Amino acid sequence: MSRDSPRVGVDYPGSDAALRAWFPTDAACLDYLDWLRWPEGFRCPICRGEQAWKLDDGRWSCGRCGRRVSATANTIFHGTRTPLTVWFAAAWMMVSQKHGISALGLKRTLAIGSEQTAWAMLHRYRTAMVRPGRERLGGVVEVDETVFGAPAPGRRGRGAANKTIVEIAVEQGDHGIGRCRMQVIEKIDTAAIREFLLAHVEPGATVLTDGFRSYGPACGSDYEHRPEPVGPSGMQAHELLPAVHRVAALAKRWLLGTHQGGVKAQHLQAYLDEFTFRFNRRHSRSRGMLFYRLLEHAVQSERRTYRSLTADSASGTRRSPTPPPADKRVRPPSLAGAPLDRPWRSES
Repeated sequence: MSRDSPRVGVDYPGSDAALRAWFPTDAACLDYLDWLRWPEGFRCPICRGEQAWKLDDGRWSCGRCGRRVSATANTIFHGTRTPLTVWFAAAWMMVSQKHGISALGLKRTLAIGSEQTAWAMLHRYRTAMVRPGRERLGGVVEVDETVFGAPAPGRRGRGAANKTIVEIAVEQGDHGIGRCRMQVIEKIDTAAIREFLLAHVEPGATVLTDGFRSYGPACGSDYEHRPEPVGPSGMQAHELLPAVHRVAALAKRWLLGTHQGGVKAQHLQAYLDEFTFRFNRRHSRSRGMLFYRLLEHAVQSERRTYRSLTADSASGTRRSPTPPPADKRVRPPSLAGAPLDRPWRSES
């Protein structure tokens, strides 16, 4: 198998039937994760030693420090009690279907013991969908904000109460909409917008916005700012910034359709990351490629306990990776009795 140009049927399965044929056992799944994590050969995560022996249980015994290391150690699969065959099936359902799958749907389809377990599996995958150092958007980029939350009386749009604000950037492609980025922000001001732009838009790009006064200072000298005020134009906002409004509408429709609006505000960023992962790869010729990329990211991502998943802040910022203790294999706490997400309905 080659990592330079992954091919369907060679580096990843191309169909659901092929998935079952490739990964009939946990040992086959572990062998695949082993190849994804160490494509150039085993490298001990403790001492960086390269000499090792494969044990009968699929782990490696480092010839330098003597540690026994599994391909799942300190990844999102760390200490899991769920068979890897179920993890692989969940990943396939998550990326092979246009609208993904909900925790309840996954529980029913794979006969998982509890909805909490299914939700935790999907959420761990969501934490692996943002690749560190990914390329920023470039060219002509539309930028605007929207609000997510249940319909409520009072002011609409900017300044609405009990809403979650999401900043969105979308490339204008040569043949339609390009890539997108979405991030939860605490408030709409110059500092928050500028932080979003620097994180997701390449300096030198042309930024299209509405006439909101904070966008000009946020762009500064790093971007070519082209404001399109709605009032003087005589046009609607979705006509001036069609790409960003289309992406916002699709994301809200997905949350209402697949997840029935049952998403807590503090977990919204992870769901937006899932939407972005699939949306930016919507033209992929093989859905198996998404499965390959997701597992590739998963074995490079830090382990997450259920408690850390449920404790994520509403700001949408990700915690810095904290190296686990080198001398312990920490098992996540039991999922029994853990709280489920309660309904949180998206505004259409």
